[in-house]
Amino acid sequence: MITVVAAVVEEDGRFLVTRRLKGTHLAGFWEFPGGKVDDGETHEEALQRELLEELNVGLRDLKHVFTTTHAYPERTVQLHFFRAALTGVPQPALGQDVRWVSRDDFAALEFPAADTELLDHLAHSRL
Repeated sequence: MITVVAAVVEEDGRFLVTRRLKGTHLAGFWEFPGGKVDDGETHEEALQRELLEELNVGLRDLKHVFTTTHAYPERTVQLHFFRAALTGVPQPALGQDVRWVSRDDFAALEFPAADTELLDHLAHSRL
């Protein structure tokens, strides 16, 4: 089981999403930014570290909103989503694509299966 955290950041009705890099698990899929929790880290610490490493931004006002577990053929992930606000402007440090998308845009992008429940919830209500 791999524990993963992700930030659900909404500004002006649009959500921050990033595209998984070539050579990674689920390469090319869009996702809410975040990553694996390292040993000894809290979920919040891991999310802060991941967004600083990947997008050169900090987070504030973190609030846990949703947890799901999904079994892919090659691994099982437990995914913890946190509502958050950014401190700074996202700048992709790893060369990944970054977009701000509306709820209506979710269907046009390919997200990992683990995100399905959250996307359904976001499409029909507010967190």
